[in-house]
Amino acid sequence: MADRIVASIEARMGSSRLPGKVLMDIHGKPALARLVDRLRACRTQTDIVVATSTDPRDDAIADWAQAYGVAVFRGSEEDVLDRVVKAQAFMNSDIVVEITGDCPLLDPEIIDLGVESFLANSCDILTNARIESYPAGTDVQVYRLAALQDVAARIDDPAVREHVTLYFYENPELYRCINILAPASLRWAGLRCQLDYAEDLQFIRAVYAELMPHHGPLFGLPVLIDLLKRKPELAEINSHCVEKAAR
Repeated sequence: MADRIVASIEARMGSSRLPGKVLMDIHGKPALARLVDRLRACRTQTDIVVATSTDPRDDAIADWAQAYGVAVFRGSEEDVLDRVVKAQAFMNSDIVVEITGDCPLLDPEIIDLGVESFLANSCDILTNARIESYPAGTDVQVYRLAALQDVAARIDDPAVREHVTLYFYENPELYRCINILAPASLRWAGLRCQLDYAEDLQFIRAVYAELMPHHGPLFGLPVLIDLLKRKPELAEINSHCVEKAAR
């Protein structure tokens, strides 16, 4: 029987920098809808689950997911590791494709590359997010649910409970990690394609406005980078924004 491969979208309304960002409008659809549409275009996934919290503020996410036909699981707001494990167990998953809800420019081709590379190699986790080469917000992490369940059962470190895969990366003697690096044509480590600040929202809306009329809503990273080379002023909109380190 083929592995059941489920994308897990971690999403909540209580962002400290841009509250409600995951449901903010991007040319007629919420950011989460843009992300889900892109994940639905992937060839390699069996299903998708939105892993949100039981906080009443996240009722809006649960309501949206139900209306959009996406499975939703609600768990701890602070213990993200526990939330993801339980969401994936709820979905009867074998393999987890971990995504954060602030990535409405995610490229389906990169997700498929990550999953296919994971399946073709002997490793515990595969990622393009640990060594900077792809733009921030085009991240993929792939691993088996059983490995994450083992970590959740044994490790109480608050940083691990917040940053779901951190234990894998901090213990290379226990877990084999494969890092995918961007080809030269897509390598732009300083580019921000994630939604975390008001300037990010401005950038993402500008990109969709430029590319949707000619390429549709599922345009990929090559088309995006080509646009920014032609119009570098767009990349300047959020270039000063800085992401918080995991550890």
